[in-house]
Amino acid sequence: MNMDERLIELETRLAYQERAIEELNQALTGQQRQLDQLLLRLKRIETHLQQGGEPIARPNEEPPPPHY
Repeated sequence: MNMDERLIELETRLAYQERAIEELNQALTGQQRQLDQLLLRLKRIETHLQQGGEPIARPNEEPPPPHY
């Protein structure tokens, strides 16, 4: 492999690595945003319960609605 071929190979690898890093960064940023949103929701639920709010029941644990 001559010097030109090696240079092209290295540049190609670098381009793929830069692309992979950018894709990973975007995925990580999205996951961090989602984690922040979930933590905010959890904090709101905790505050709601600490202030004496009604517990949030699972749908199968809720009493059936009254019949008309």
